[in-house]
Amino acid sequence: MPANHSDSNSTIVETRPINSLLIANRGEIACRIIRTAKRLGIRTIAIYSNADADAMHVHAADVAVCVGEALPAASYLNIAAVIDAAKQTGADAIHPGYGFLSENPEFVEACSEQNITFVGPDASAMRSMGLKDAAKALMEEAGVPVVPGFHGDNQDPEFLSRKADDIGYPVLIKARAGGGGKGMRKVDKPEEFVAMLEAAQREGGASFGDSTVLIEKYIEQPRHIEVQVFGDRHGRCVHLFERDCSLQRRHQKVIEEAPAPGMSDEVRRAMTDAAIRTAESINYVGAGTVEFIVDASGPLRTDGFWFMEMNTRLQVEHPVTEAITGFDLVEWQLMVAAGLPLPVKQADIKINGHSVEARLYAEDVEAGFLPATGTLHRFKLGDGGRIDTGVMQGDVVQPFYDPMLAKLISHASNRDDAFRRLQRMLKSSVVMGATTNRAFLAELCAHSGVRAGHVHTGLIETGMELTSKPDNQSVRISLDPTLALAAVVSANLSESQSESGVDPVDQHATVFSRLGLWQMWGVPGRHVELLVNQALLTMQVERRSSTQWRVTLESSDESDESLCLQLDSLDKLASGTPMGVDGRLVSAVGFIIGDSIYCLVDQNEARFNRPATEHADNADGAGDNVIAPMPGRIIAVNCAAGDSVSKGDVLITLEAMKMEHNLIASEDAEIQSIAVQIDDQVEQGMRLINFVDSTTT
Repeated sequence: MPANHSDSNSTIVETRPINSLLIANRGEIACRIIRTAKRLGIRTIAIYSNADADAMHVHAADVAVCVGEALPAASYLNIAAVIDAAKQTGADAIHPGYGFLSENPEFVEACSEQNITFVGPDASAMRSMGLKDAAKALMEEAGVPVVPGFHGDNQDPEFLSRKADDIGYPVLIKARAGGGGKGMRKVDKPEEFVAMLEAAQREGGASFGDSTVLIEKYIEQPRHIEVQVFGDRHGRCVHLFERDCSLQRRHQKVIEEAPAPGMSDEVRRAMTDAAIRTAESINYVGAGTVEFIVDASGPLRTDGFWFMEMNTRLQVEHPVTEAITGFDLVEWQLMVAAGLPLPVKQADIKINGHSVEARLYAEDVEAGFLPATGTLHRFKLGDGGRIDTGVMQGDVVQPFYDPMLAKLISHASNRDDAFRRLQRMLKSSVVMGATTNRAFLAELCAHSGVRAGHVHTGLIETGMELTSKPDNQSVRISLDPTLALAAVVSANLSESQSESGVDPVDQHATVFSRLGLWQMWGVPGRHVELLVNQALLTMQVERRSSTQWRVTLESSDESDESLCLQLDSLDKLASGTPMGVDGRLVSAVGFIIGDSIYCLVDQNEARFNRPATEHADNADGAGDNVIAPMPGRIIAVNCAAGDSVSKGDVLITLEAMKMEHNLIASEDAEIQSIAVQIDDQVEQGMRLINFVDSTTT
């Protein structure tokens, strides 16, 4: 029988002990919840799709149940399958994590119908904050400041366009359901409005099942500051101070910190008071985050912040709050869900130092933060702080889910030291096999504006040169240690590499090349070709001694570059070995997987392709078509065979890793044929559109 609990300031509240907990999620958040539950002696139950059968969270749990196919709609979003898994395994409670079903009131009600405790707020509170338009109206009634805009039901494009004119450009179109930057578009001028509206509605419908949008005034230099709140069923509501989440790309956070830089006591009181009013206005129970958009054009002001939304769940960035307060928020969630009161009062919650979190994503920064897939051939994250991850070496980054690999969290007595520690963690991390934002994050930690606290949501897009991809035609490629090492690895496909378990054998190599470098007179050497940024480079690799190699990058202008590498053992390269570079000692890793060479030299990682496969891929004119940059689903085809298109036209929209990606025409052309239609699933590298060959017309 459930027990009862009361204190001097509350009515009697039914308590429901949690002995078995099902985690309705995957990846790092599932692993993180499992850690706390196990520490508390709670039996843990994982769910997984067939694509996640060997995932870390499956192995970490006491019990695991498959709930369907890879696509989220067939597994992690399938309410009936998740509830059935809970019933099969005797779960007392379900923790939704974040994303997926975490803010779905129908899921909360389905749990209640089966007498299963939902670790989170009530369905009524969730509905109050689930739709941004209704939430903003409610906040206006509660006296919480909101951004000027239109939050009504009328979705007629002409009407919304007129509202945007009234508000004044630039405006922000936002899906009223969900978050994470999905269904969000900034519009700078009226002629762009309808196209952006359609894209936001389509993405909102695909991500949240609701295409309704709202229109708001776009704050030109905004900061994103949020307040962590927590309520229980005994009438207590507290805050755990603020987090700054202003460093974003594509409207999604990449670095978060607590407390917010430049925050005064006066502004903190105003903002946290507004957050508490927000939570109390809907009798909120559990962990929640009240997000504010803040004017960053000058110092923070008490009249310079506005309510944006409330996330009725645990946030991705909750570890920075845990670091500065010393409390385990998942433990609090489980206590509150069981009917127990919060363990502390507001006066007991203090700020201790500073914490910063970086989100390590599988994505290509130079390609506009395009999500990436691949096998994690090397995966070792740096020491010096907390790491939350749900992947391990050997895992495959799937195209079906969010591409976040891990969160790296530092904590120090002050902000400068916290950023320095995080930068060291990032620079000492090794991820090879999938393109990541690791180097970008390390550079972001050292950015002068970031370190000075001059952060805003547009900093990455407008204030960092490293986010723009260089024109490969105008950049001269120079010889660096990673390229030199790749040349040596390519020239020395040894039997010892094969024994190391790495996949080294060049299927295109002759029997003579497998014998190593040898010749009857002179210095042994070989020409090696590698592709770098689609440019074919030729290098001369010479063995000067049993441990010394000279690599020369040949240039058409006779300005050849050379580096001397000292390697005591090529056989140890796959697992890492010291290497001399012109007399300087560095750490080095080098290995071959298929037709790619992976190199890591002194924390600088790179992947190089051998040209044989590239030539085969392009032999039939791959340059005259549109290729899928990643696996995904076709959600829009904006052209037909016979159409003439102009450079910059959006031809196809691909949905992958929970985001839309527009594939555009790189030049004026005529379409010969289209190989896909809406709802088709495509693989990376698949040809989607063929253009008419201009050389034959």
